[in-house]
Amino acid sequence: MHSSVSPDASSPASSPASSPASSPASSPAASRASSRASAHPLAALGWDEDWAAEFAPHAEHGLLPGRVVRVDRGLCDVVTAAGTVRADTEFVVPHDPMKVVCTGDWVALDPEGADPRYVRTLLPRRTAFIRSTSSKRSEGQILAANVDHAVVAISLAVDLDLGRIERFLALAWESGAQPVVVLTKADLVPDPVVLAHLVQDVETSAPGVPVLPVRARDGEGVEELAALLGRGTSVLLGASGAGKSTLANALAGADLMAVQATRDLDGKGRHTTTTRNLLPLPGGGVLIDTPGLRGVGLWDAGGGVGQVFAEIEELARGCRFHDCAHDAEPGCAVRAAVDDGELAPRRLDSYRKLVRENQWIVAKSDARVRADIRQDWKRKKAEGRAAGDAKRGRGPWQPAPPR
Repeated sequence: MHSSVSPDASSPASSPASSPASSPASSPAASRASSRASAHPLAALGWDEDWAAEFAPHAEHGLLPGRVVRVDRGLCDVVTAAGTVRADTEFVVPHDPMKVVCTGDWVALDPEGADPRYVRTLLPRRTAFIRSTSSKRSEGQILAANVDHAVVAISLAVDLDLGRIERFLALAWESGAQPVVVLTKADLVPDPVVLAHLVQDVETSAPGVPVLPVRARDGEGVEELAALLGRGTSVLLGASGAGKSTLANALAGADLMAVQATRDLDGKGRHTTTTRNLLPLPGGGVLIDTPGLRGVGLWDAGGGVGQVFAEIEELARGCRFHDCAHDAEPGCAVRAAVDDGELAPRRLDSYRKLVRENQWIVAKSDARVRADIRQDWKRKKAEGRAAGDAKRGRGPWQPAPPR
């Protein structure tokens, strides 16, 4: 369901989160700049002085700024100072999947009176949530742009899949946004002790990430989540049936998104949300609600994987070999931590799986990385053969005995 978004300069989101004068570093000029940004008709959607500076060259050509709130089949809804307009994205390199117009983008539009309106260019993205596509080509798909928080919705109606949570978090960290895990449908876990254990399990798999149990239908935990998200832009991610639309409605304070019941058999839902929509929040900020994601493939997310598994990366510094695969190498500090009970074997298995997957997707589009991986594979194969020969007491110059 699509909700029209109208900018409102008098809304709470259009005033600064705190007075610039309260900061010792503030100057009268900075205060005036902040006031101008907060008074802009698009301030409720995140417009600020930095966006204004980025847009200045386009303003000189008579173009208008706006934020994309919905994209559908080559057309998009863009909120401008005059209201929401429908625009065509034909001029924005449609053959490049990394440059297509996406919900959350700031764009330069044809001036009023143009028929039809066209998006002429995108402003440089501050952050971008990208996953790999399911196609055989090496392509990424941008799910949301210019996001401050990535809210990962996980339903407690089904068993926790910690590996899937780690996968979501790797992409979230890589995007440049701050991840937040929301455990939805907490009312299905009435025992507070059991709920506390579930929260702890997720926290162990999500170092540095807030984890909040929420009962969206009765509002429990929603106010805390809204305060955590603040006045920025948040994207809501998760599988179908995770309760994203219900959570979006609770945060928005209105039934803006359609909601369908999940299947009793497995707790899975249908695609209630079929497009990405940008919704204003009553306390300030905006929320991008996305369709349910069946697959969450990594896309050049090495840094994100490292942040999700920060304890493993720290342990790896003590390994004897700098390129240790944490498998059977001698002097592996990571394997030693598993043997001592300091690191869960599941965490190491998940880490190695995501590292391999990320290397594979990067290698598909980078010939140099492919060559490095091939050389590394040959080296390890030779080392393994040499180790086997040494174990049998045979020198590298000696041929293998005939069979």
